[in-house]
Amino acid sequence: MVMKHYPPEFRAEAVALYRSRPGATIKSVAQDLGVNHETLRNWIRLDDVQRSESSATTGRAPVVAAAQGSHEDENAALRRRVRELEEERDILRKAARYFAGETRW
Repeated sequence: MVMKHYPPEFRAEAVALYRSRPGATIKSVAQDLGVNHETLRNWIRLDDVQRSESSATTGRAPVVAAAQGSHEDENAALRRRVRELEEERDILRKAARYFAGETRW
């Protein structure tokens, strides 16, 4: 399998496109752009990390979010974060059940 390399501008625009479409899924946006959905998911996570680092160094929220000022965008981002945390929680619960079952003889 050949690894495709995308320019940073394309990555930034792909993430911006995903964030600008509150009802869209990562898979649908990735499909529209012709990239793997996991690739787009990684770009979004990297952008989240970069945003949190920039807000931590400046002590305030990113300027892009403040400029948009849209509660809908913020709500969509929070909903995505909740879904992600719920998935992680479910995985941990399954793992705990699995390991608890292994210890019983």
